Amino acid sequence: MENCMDTLFYDGQCPLCMKEIRLLRRIGDDHLRLIDVHGLQDSEVWPGIPHEHLLQRLHLLDDEGIYRTGLQATVQTWRHTPFGFLFRLMLIPGIRTLAEGAYNRWAERRYCRRYGCAIVPGSH
Repeated sequence: MENCMDTLFYDGQCPLCMKEIRLLRRIGDDHLRLIDVHGLQDSEVWPGIPHEHLLQRLHLLDDEGIYRTGLQATVQTWRHTPFGFLFRLMLIPGIRTLAEGAYNRWAERRYCRRYGCAIVPGSH
């Protein structure tokens, strides 16, 4: 991870999300770029990915161009901290199924509360 530059896109208007971002800024390494979706211009968003998708779940783009969302984006993000090994435990089969289900339910409910329930089909 030393030379990897990942870019995490997050919802800067979400209070819980911002608590996590503040912590990541404090304990994360210099190889994680944090971008508030609300500060992006349409031309800065990945081609074909609407702002609504970026607001529904965490999105991460790594230096190899691999695009991750939700739980996978969370685990990859926390690899930039001393606690990354704990987050990788969520990828163990069985645990991963439960963790992804919990993350997806939470993300959907958070998005609905903040922006209304206009969930974009296929955004998971």
